[in-house]
Amino acid sequence: MRNFFTSESVAAGHPDKVCDRVADAVLDEYLKKDPGARVACEVCACKDYLLIMGEITSFAKVDAEECARRVIADIGYTDPELGFSSDGVKIDVKLTRQSPDIAMGVDKAAESGSGDPFDLTGAGDQGLMFGYACSETPELMPLPIMLSHAMCARLDEVRKSGELPYLRPDGKGQVTVEYEDGKPVRIEAVVLSAQHEPGVDMNVLRKDLKEHVIDKVMPAGFIDENTKFYINPTGRFETGGPAGDSGLTGRKIIVDTYGGRCPHGGGSFSGKDATKVDRSATYMARYVAKNVVAAGLAKECEIQIAYAIGVAHPVSVFVNTFGTGRTGDGRLAEIIRREFDLRPAAIIAALGLKEPIYAPTAAYGHFGRGEFPWEKTDRAAALAKYI
Repeated sequence: MRNFFTSESVAAGHPDKVCDRVADAVLDEYLKKDPGARVACEVCACKDYLLIMGEITSFAKVDAEECARRVIADIGYTDPELGFSSDGVKIDVKLTRQSPDIAMGVDKAAESGSGDPFDLTGAGDQGLMFGYACSETPELMPLPIMLSHAMCARLDEVRKSGELPYLRPDGKGQVTVEYEDGKPVRIEAVVLSAQHEPGVDMNVLRKDLKEHVIDKVMPAGFIDENTKFYINPTGRFETGGPAGDSGLTGRKIIVDTYGGRCPHGGGSFSGKDATKVDRSATYMARYVAKNVVAAGLAKECEIQIAYAIGVAHPVSVFVNTFGTGRTGDGRLAEIIRREFDLRPAAIIAALGLKEPIYAPTAAYGHFGRGEFPWEKTDRAAALAKYI
């Protein structure tokens, strides 16, 4: 059976990603000074304006405005003519303390009388989180999202290096992969749109992006004479970033995860410390799923973990191996609960989530990148005994 699957990614200068990066940079600044900081930072942006808002409880003092200007400059928005620049943007900061009602459930979980220190911290909210892994790439990720991320990362690289000096920070990409009996066999279509300076010849831009970006990251064996390329398909893309389209944290959660291959619980990651299970439990679900696949227990694994606010233990764990499991999905869920501690405090300790590691997650996805602790496969050997 043949079918097609498409995933997209965006460049670091996409307006939503600008907001994600600022929010996570603010989070990192707090964690550098106070690893126990409670941070829920949201950011929105439009032409020449940025709003930083949310709830933060910490003894640390952070200049959120200075942090935002530094991030905006690093992304590449330094020219006032772009309508959004590090020096010209007006920034409002509206940060207040975390609600005591939320803090109460986090600081003292329902199980806190057990004497176990990991029972002291409850989930920061109710919700359901998903993790996923599959064997179709070395990173144990779906191929379409990995290719889309690689293309957008390369787009930013050729802009920042000066290889294509006429490019501007905004851009997005999309890759459609054809599957035969569940295995990727070829690339059906590639879509790439890149912001550029005025007056650029479209024929030159399309030739350059094909040669310097697409051809550098697409696996040659997957391209054939029928592969379609749509490069700046509408033509001119001069106005971009927050000046062209407003931005908001958490509006690219499918880009952040698995490109649509796996369900999403709906919660954003960016700007949240690890007591928020939207972030930490999603990372843990990926860690568990990746180790399950790395151990050979399944070729494909989707995990759902659900929590109640103020309760340390998850209310449910669901596993789906799509018929590829070496043991039943119900038994695998039991194995996971036995082998992995899914309480928020235990997740934070296991993955080192009090460290200021979050700003780099804001572009090119949170998964499939070896620099993050939730991408380790150090539990695969222990799981292999269940085959």
